Amino acid sequence: MSSKQHPSQREYAMILENIEDAVIALDQQGVINLFNPAAQNYIGMSEKQCLGKLFFERFGHQKILCKLARITLDEGRSISDHEAVVLRMPGTKPRPVSTTVSPIFANDGKQQGAVIILRDLTQVRTLEETLKRADRLSMVGTMAAGLAHEIKNPLGGIKGAAQLLQMELGNDNELQEYTELMIRETERVNRIIEELLDLSRPRKAETGSVNISQVLDEIVMLQKQAVADRDISFKLRLDPSIPAISGDRDLLVRLFLNLIKNAGEASPNGERITIESRIDSEYHMSFPGAKPTPMVLISINDNGPGIPQKKLDQIFTPFYTTKEGGSGLGLPICQKIVTDHGGFLQFENRAEGGTSVKVSLPLLSSYRTPNAENTEG
Repeated sequence: MSSKQHPSQREYAMILENIEDAVIALDQQGVINLFNPAAQNYIGMSEKQCLGKLFFERFGHQKILCKLARITLDEGRSISDHEAVVLRMPGTKPRPVSTTVSPIFANDGKQQGAVIILRDLTQVRTLEETLKRADRLSMVGTMAAGLAHEIKNPLGGIKGAAQLLQMELGNDNELQEYTELMIRETERVNRIIEELLDLSRPRKAETGSVNISQVLDEIVMLQKQAVADRDISFKLRLDPSIPAISGDRDLLVRLFLNLIKNAGEASPNGERITIESRIDSEYHMSFPGAKPTPMVLISINDNGPGIPQKKLDQIFTPFYTTKEGGSGLGLPICQKIVTDHGGFLQFENRAEGGTSVKVSLPLLSSYRTPNAENTEG
């Protein structure tokens, strides 16, 4: 900013070009006369496509946004909506935004138009959803810790009695299949209890330096054999410049093994699973008194049928499963591992078909468990 008392038009223009919020200005007839770079990015349209065009025609499909602009132009008052506006433009992902529309007055007090300011809420919504999932997992973990002892003791007694009965019956007795079923089912229930306890046990992280590329390479090598009979291939696009992160290697192996195995199970025969790693452009980790910490993004993309939106909203709910014989605890455990490492886990349906699983993890030089509110877009 210059030393002059009032900023120049050039300085105002520089501010509008660099501000992260989208700014759209209209004249009193609703014609767009300003469309800053952030607005172009939010909406996926160039300044040339919008300047001089009637806002209510160009954005007629954005009913709520048009209503807010019309109220301000007609009534000369500011109005905001921080919940209901979602930008939906061809070729771009739906983007929730906080919206404020304010009147523009000339020096003589006459209204000359309105200014629309849009602030991206995508990262805020992601944080809110992560906190909700963490609350659900915490509740399930508390319940599991309380019930596990009460269930495991009688379960052990049932299994022991079934094993004794099996020995008494002898190998040729036709009732052997019933005792085998009893033993098998008690073992299955015990596995479910152990998985539940994974959500509640205060396990101390065994942190160290983890080479994510190496972990993914090893897992893919194993999974290639597991899906070899279905002719499923893997393509790795790993950024070799990404440094090792600090974390619990065993837990991260469990995380990516589960996610890659799921992708293999969802993929039709002969398809390809693509696994990519890069520096995350959407998120960084922020700590008081320190520079923002970048995050690494690992994407696992399959060409399966995708996940219906109804189910996409439920996949992290404990005990919810779409697999026959599944416990519904695999993804909640994956969510807990990612959360414990200060990251994010997201599932999205790909426009070209299939599912994209995205894991964002902080590139911390020494392991810390950050609070969710310290993560910013």
